[in-house]
Amino acid sequence: MPSGKTVKLVVFEALQFAAICAPLFVVMERFAGLMRDLNGGNDRTAYWLVVAVSIAYVTSVTLLVWAPLKYLILRRRRFITKIKQWRPAALAYVILCPLPCFALLIAASKVQVDAGQILDHFTELPVSLVLLCLICVDVVERIRPCSLTGKAGSSPGADFDMRGPVLTHLGQVTTVTGQLPHHQPHPDIPDTISQNGSDTRRHSTPVRTYLYAPSPCPGPLRFLWSSDPRSEAFADSFLFWLDTAEMLRVAAEPRVFYSAWAIPVFVLAFLSTLRLAVDPRNPLGTWAGLVLQDFPFLVLRLALLGAVDAYVTPVLYVVKNLLVCLSYVYFTFLTRLLKRRSMF
Repeated sequence: MPSGKTVKLVVFEALQFAAICAPLFVVMERFAGLMRDLNGGNDRTAYWLVVAVSIAYVTSVTLLVWAPLKYLILRRRRFITKIKQWRPAALAYVILCPLPCFALLIAASKVQVDAGQILDHFTELPVSLVLLCLICVDVVERIRPCSLTGKAGSSPGADFDMRGPVLTHLGQVTTVTGQLPHHQPHPDIPDTISQNGSDTRRHSTPVRTYLYAPSPCPGPLRFLWSSDPRSEAFADSFLFWLDTAEMLRVAAEPRVFYSAWAIPVFVLAFLSTLRLAVDPRNPLGTWAGLVLQDFPFLVLRLALLGAVDAYVTPVLYVVKNLLVCLSYVYFTFLTRLLKRRSMF
């Protein structure tokens, strides 16, 4: 009887392998059908040639890239043991699956424009299938270190995640005046000097100290306060890729797909998927999101609004990209500059 750890490993690896195969096979089959329809629906040779290429590609990358990489990761061999801030399996997945899928979508747009025929603009595939498999890989990588049974923490209140301020300590905090060194020029001069009836003796002021600690709700509604990071990983992953999904929805618009705008849209969408390789706990994740997604998407969306149509992309995402860029620059660079100038 296999152990639960073995079953978990097999299920996770099967999900990730299916996430590689499913988008490639479906997108290549749609592309093969497009090549057949461009020639009047009678060219079976092009159809089966593309299908054979897809099978050969999946087989070769599985045997030459995916399987050896998974072996090194699971056995913790060689340089894999030193990798902490990024996820090599996720990076390999982005290169092996979304990259050829987006390349096929660009090729499909190009061949239809050159042939002067509008047959298929791949409406559902970019948004649903490719992104859904990408999210599946992201969720698996997030919950892989967690146990799927039992609580996430060892403490009884570990399932509560209330990050509100709670008064936990009342201590004595010395003021800045009390922390300055006191020099007595003469032993006869007392430590306390009265000027105009005021006492300037050093003193300490009691200050309340607030710490962030969980505060579970007692009573019958206690279950409403419960949360678990394993379930939150699913919601976080979908929200994490929501902007990329919207950009791919824009690419499926006929006014964008059958024009030169399809190339930059799919290229920037692929660059956005490279964020999957960054570990969520890595401090560079915010910078990677700004460089790989928010700033390029902001420029592209403004260009689409001016060149294509005002309704091709929602203004909400333009505002989101703009606010993310401005807040990052302000809180990372301008606040430090203002603090330095305020010292003089």
